[in-house]
Amino acid sequence: MKAMVLCAGMGTRLGDLTAAVPKPMLDVDGRPILAYILANLAHHGFREVVINLHFQPRAIPDAFGDGSALGLAITYLHEPELLGTAGGARNAAPLLRGPDPFLVHYGDVLTNEDLGGMVAFHREKSATLTLLLHERARSNSIVRLGPGQRVEQLLERPDEAARAKVASPWVNSGVYLMEAGVLDRIPGDAPADFPRQVFPALIAEGGVFGFPLQGYRCAIDSPERLAQARAAIPGLAWPRLAGALPGGRP
Repeated sequence: MKAMVLCAGMGTRLGDLTAAVPKPMLDVDGRPILAYILANLAHHGFREVVINLHFQPRAIPDAFGDGSALGLAITYLHEPELLGTAGGARNAAPLLRGPDPFLVHYGDVLTNEDLGGMVAFHREKSATLTLLLHERARSNSIVRLGPGQRVEQLLERPDEAARAKVASPWVNSGVYLMEAGVLDRIPGDAPADFPRQVFPALIAEGGVFGFPLQGYRCAIDSPERLAQARAAIPGLAWPRLAGALPGGRP
């Protein structure tokens, strides 16, 4: 199966921590964030991975190469101008299309979720799109689920008035499993965002489902969240591959 890890963002909310290094390369217990993401992808049967790059574009390829040490085949796409979450996938469309659904994984989301279980759920529901969801109060998104875990509404960065109208504990986790046809729904050649510009129409058509998080998940979007991840990771089980992960430990 195929996956895309979105690594082109600037990570500005982390301040000086990302002044010289891409956010996915920040160290967590001796390894970059991206090493954990790639290990989990490989553990659950994803073999072809696309990574988009923008800031310090040599840092990630220099660390991970072609991915063979992790049992992966990695292709890198440099974005001279940022294309957004959906625009980056549109740019990678020839590499992502195939008979199987493909995964989009934000490059700052550290999770050991059972992605194989998510794939099985997606197929059972005959979904067009499956969102990994977790429960969190006052998040920057809200997802309302209906019967059978069908997504009925997604609000991304809602204002207080919009937030007050939706009573739901579920939020967007930044991991999406989608059919190749979703690529054809991404608008134009300008930057585009999945939650705002692509998902609403798919939700209205009834083909979007939510898969509740079972494992650990942390979006490393602030120094505080990075500290939380650094404290949590040593105590967590994480998929290990044959051979060494980047970061110096077997």
